[in-house]
Amino acid sequence: MPTWKKTLRAAGIRRSDLCDDYTEQRGLVKEFAKKEYLAVRLLLPSQLHPPVLAAVAYMHATDERIDTGAVSDRKHALTEWTAATIAATDGPHPSDIATLRTLADAVQRHPGLRRRIDTFLRGAHLDVDYTGFATEQDLQAYVEGYSLPAFMLMAGFMTATHTGGDQASFEAACRALIESMQRVDFLDDLAEDAAGGVIGIPRQDLVRHQLTVADITPGANDAVRRSLTALAHEQADLAQKQLNAAAQLPQLVEPAARPFAAALWQLQNLKLSAVRNKGGNLVDGGAEAPMPAVLKILASQYRAARRTRA
Repeated sequence: MPTWKKTLRAAGIRRSDLCDDYTEQRGLVKEFAKKEYLAVRLLLPSQLHPPVLAAVAYMHATDERIDTGAVSDRKHALTEWTAATIAATDGPHPSDIATLRTLADAVQRHPGLRRRIDTFLRGAHLDVDYTGFATEQDLQAYVEGYSLPAFMLMAGFMTATHTGGDQASFEAACRALIESMQRVDFLDDLAEDAAGGVIGIPRQDLVRHQLTVADITPGANDAVRRSLTALAHEQADLAQKQLNAAAQLPQLVEPAARPFAAALWQLQNLKLSAVRNKGGNLVDGGAEAPMPAVLKILASQYRAARRTRA
């Protein structure tokens, strides 16, 4: 792994103020997304590390602003944040927010990021208005309109631009992967979300398994845990189907990004297995993938990345 100073130079970032801004975003991502940070630093070409981390930091900053509080406050926050983002990326003056300054610099270096930001912000109202899903169709609309654009802020840097690259297949594989990830996240966050009264499993599925959100508590009895196990396995099967559909993703990206894409897919398999195995005991909290298995994947793909760069 190159030093951060060398990484910034490889990306053409030399101004001391910009280096400081990117370093701040790097620290933020390292704190809230340790595995993802490590995967970026180990597996992607070094010139992509700063813009990818800037995009991930921006996504997190957006989520922090619109994910809590009264709906009216969240709508106002989204409106203000959208205006600040547009001003930072299109305007003549630098933002007073470091996250937006690095984003603006990343857009200048990678113009395709601007379109992905616009798509992400257009779909952000789905998160602001989120009160759970009545049906599977509602979940699909959320994934399509918000989860996928959020994922593409990062995944877009892997896009296959070489001769013969199949953009449609690449985007379809990304769509399948993020649906799998989103379903697993909803299961993993079940206990925390239920405590807040809103979960990411469609209500029609809860009803079919004779469950309510109020049933999902650490004190749940054996009958509830059995029903939840059946529901969790059903959701895990849907996530696995999408994960299988995303298996070709590493072959649809630039060769230098293939180890990173492969690691994303393999790590999702680990997480999915951990959630499935916990089943009805998800009422007690989420499930972590075994760290030795995580490190084994990262080490294997790091060796592949080094061979690619040799």
